Amino acid sequence: MILDDFIAFNTNGLYCRYADFYLDPQQPVSNAVISHAHADHAVSGNINVYTTPATYAFMQLRYGKGAAKTSRMAAYHSPFTVGDVQITFIPAGHMPGSAQVLMEYKGTRYLYTGDYKLQPDATCEPYQFVKADVLITESTFADPGTAHPNPVAEIKKLNDIKINILLGAYSLGKSQRLIRMINEHAPQKKILVHHRIMPVNAIYQKMGFELGDHQVYGRKLMKTQEEWVYIVPPFTFESYIRATGVKRLFASGWKNLQVNSQDTLFISDHADWNDIIKTIEQTGPQQIWTLHGNGTHLKNYFNNRIFVKLLN
Repeated sequence: MILDDFIAFNTNGLYCRYADFYLDPQQPVSNAVISHAHADHAVSGNINVYTTPATYAFMQLRYGKGAAKTSRMAAYHSPFTVGDVQITFIPAGHMPGSAQVLMEYKGTRYLYTGDYKLQPDATCEPYQFVKADVLITESTFADPGTAHPNPVAEIKKLNDIKINILLGAYSLGKSQRLIRMINEHAPQKKILVHHRIMPVNAIYQKMGFELGDHQVYGRKLMKTQEEWVYIVPPFTFESYIRATGVKRLFASGWKNLQVNSQDTLFISDHADWNDIIKTIEQTGPQQIWTLHGNGTHLKNYFNNRIFVKLLN
């Protein structure tokens, strides 16, 4: 039997009262199940955290001792229990260690996707489909008008830009994907990386995700026009708003973050409309609960063929 209140929002985030834990809480809590290490899903200061090993490694890098008082790490497909709920981490394809959270309680399977994507990505574990009675899906791009372009075709655009490029990207996940793809599909480019991104790259390398050639930024290097691509985090990108002699690009799935109308770089780490529909078809849920976006389009699309509940 599906419990309508199996998870629900309160002031700290998404809570399972049947086992006293939160999924990606927004405030520090006693028991937190963390889907992945991005800051909007993994806050510091929790007492107990349940994560994949990769997620906790990134949290330690970012938060140090504040990552959690106690960590309980589980590999993919290795069930563990919190209270009376059995939990299994399933690859989500968003970044290394990102996990869907399969929760089984009294014979019913609830699957929380966290952030996920189906597009191929050599810098993380690929998304894996799993059956569930309830699919709790992110709906960031759950709009029939949204279709993410082929990321390889997007990266190949860089081949036509013959001057140095200042490329803005999030430090964890996006930057590493870009480094790998530039090496593969724009190999004549020389990649420079902001110093704050390098420790993240080191964790990737330790986990066996090869990124390819890159080096830490040096001021003198960018003064030569040798088709450098300098990858920087958002705060640095904004500080270089008046930079001259470079093409400014920001890699994102969001149109409002594209800063150059002539040269856009639409590369998203989330599922678009078609991939969300495919995930629903492969998961085969009786109900869909939506998060992190507008679930109205899904509700209209399924038109009572599958019950859709908007959690936010």
